[in-house]
Amino acid sequence: MLVEPETRSVGRIALPEVTLCAVTSVNIAATIQSLERSLGEIDFGACKLFTNRPVSIDPRKITVVPISRLESSAAYSDFLLSGLADHVETSHCLVTQWDGHVIAPHLWRPEFLAYDYIGASWPQFDDGHDVGNGGFSLRSKRLMEACREPQFRKSHPEDIAIGRVNRTWLEGKGMRFAPRALADLFAVERAGELGSSFGYHGVWHMPRAIGVEAFWSLYRGLDDRGTIKHDFARILGEVGRGAGGLPRAIRMILDHVADRLRGSGRDDAHAGPAERPDEL
Repeated sequence: MLVEPETRSVGRIALPEVTLCAVTSVNIAATIQSLERSLGEIDFGACKLFTNRPVSIDPRKITVVPISRLESSAAYSDFLLSGLADHVETSHCLVTQWDGHVIAPHLWRPEFLAYDYIGASWPQFDDGHDVGNGGFSLRSKRLMEACREPQFRKSHPEDIAIGRVNRTWLEGKGMRFAPRALADLFAVERAGELGSSFGYHGVWHMPRAIGVEAFWSLYRGLDDRGTIKHDFARILGEVGRGAGGLPRAIRMILDHVADRLRGSGRDDAHAGPAERPDEL
């Protein structure tokens, strides 16, 4: 049974058992902004940014952990499955990416921590193995350790490896996956609505989640726009609204064409599977 949360938060939320993490070689400034938004009203046990890029940031808020450059989204998956557990000292890790963060801290539910894996549900699957997206996901340290055992079949993307390819094996080891109803209260991605969940993942949500102007400022600073292409028309419609909408839309179209001509509209170094629903 789900316990309804309070409608408003009372002070800051303390989650000492959770480490907030992001792993990337691209879009560093946007990733830091994502972490800072999640840190805005929540005190995590730790917050760590894993990157090969030089970063100047307050170490009291975010610990930067140097890693080798991630040359592909497959390399990102490999790091999450094989390397991340070494750096997590809490019972759970909240994995985020540049295009998602905590949006409604008062919707945190203590029962989220009763599960080993929870992420936004996948509406394209109807076989019960539909939880869930890794771009904003809570996973236990013991699940992360299990993903390094020889019997675990590593594959890319990492969330599909956990939530589908190896789910039955993981459940056989006692791992608990959140039910879809609870997953939808945890995060919004392809299913659900902003404002109904604790967090979200997906660049197409960002103009509404943080505002068009804030999104546009963030967009102009991206060094990898690969994720944008999957929902280009939807995002274009959002940024084209309101004052300054036409110049923004023209700039996005020109960027989109330039990326296609250069062949640089690749998936970024942490693109998740639900950003490509047609390929699943």
